[in-house]
Amino acid sequence: MLILSLVLIVLGVAGDQIIKYLVVENLKPNGVITAIPGFLQFVYVENTGAAFGMFDDFTMILTIITAICIVVVLAAMILYQKHTFFSRAASILIISGGIGNLIDRFLLGYVVDYIQVSFFPPIFNLADCFVVVGVIFFLIHFLFFMERDNGPEKILRGRR
Repeated sequence: MLILSLVLIVLGVAGDQIIKYLVVENLKPNGVITAIPGFLQFVYVENTGAAFGMFDDFTMILTIITAICIVVVLAAMILYQKHTFFSRAASILIISGGIGNLIDRFLLGYVVDYIQVSFFPPIFNLADCFVVVGVIFFLIHFLFFMERDNGPEKILRGRR
């Protein structure tokens, strides 16, 4: 299962980077493309902050934090023995999104964002979506499945 997870991580990163390449080549010159009027636009943005534009101009700190998070989640994915669909998917998505945005930070000094929806002001990208959905999946696993193996109890009480 680990090999499949690693393959899915590579595919997620590749998909994110291919879309960002297409955005830079096709959207950057145009600036904005309206997909669904009043609801969805594609807007080229160079984001020096974190997900959804938070913590603008903290690129170095965000790069370090992202790299540490990727290593921690990867280690947890490898070492944790009682994966559910949600824990495995969470790991794959968080690592894929983290690496996708980390590549941008290393190569460009910023992250390419391009998705804008009317009900959510910040502009974001596929890697951001991966991380957010991954965190939601992790919470589902933690709240509903991890208790079955006494995970939260061990965490909260300490191992005895």
